[in-house]
Amino acid sequence: MDIQGAAPAPREIDTSGLPMDQAQALVLDELRALTERAEPFAAILLMPAPPEGRTPAASVSASASGTSTAERVRALKMIRPGLTAFCRGLAFVAPADIPAERAAAIHSGERLWGCPTMATQDVTAARAWAGARVGG
Repeated sequence: MDIQGAAPAPREIDTSGLPMDQAQALVLDELRALTERAEPFAAILLMPAPPEGRTPAASVSASASGTSTAERVRALKMIRPGLTAFCRGLAFVAPADIPAERAAAIHSGERLWGCPTMATQDVTAARAWAGARVGG
C-alpha cells in the first residue's frame, strides 16, 4: 500500500468530560496548534453536556474560573485566518440538550469559524464527514 501522500486523519478533540469553559479553551488551543502546522486538517470536537442543575450563580462561578467569553472571542479571531486557510471542516458532536447560544455558535459555520462545520449527536457520522473533508 502506498501511504505516501495519504490524507491525514481528522484530529479528534475530546472535551466531553470537562466543564464548558475549560472545554472551549482546550478546543481553541488545539485548533491554534493545528493551524500553526500550516497543513490542511479536519477536526472532530466531542463537546460536553450542559451542567446538571445549571443556575445563574453556577454560571458566574464557572466563567470566573476560566477564560472569559471576550478572551475566547479574541482567541478565535486570532486563529480564524489559519482556520480559513487550513481547516477543511469542524465536526461538532454535542448532546441534543445544549444551550441555545452554544447551538448557535456550532451552527454558524464559516461566518464564525472560517471553515465548514457540521453538528451531530453521532460520533460515527462526525468521523465520516470529517474524513471525507480531508479526503481520507
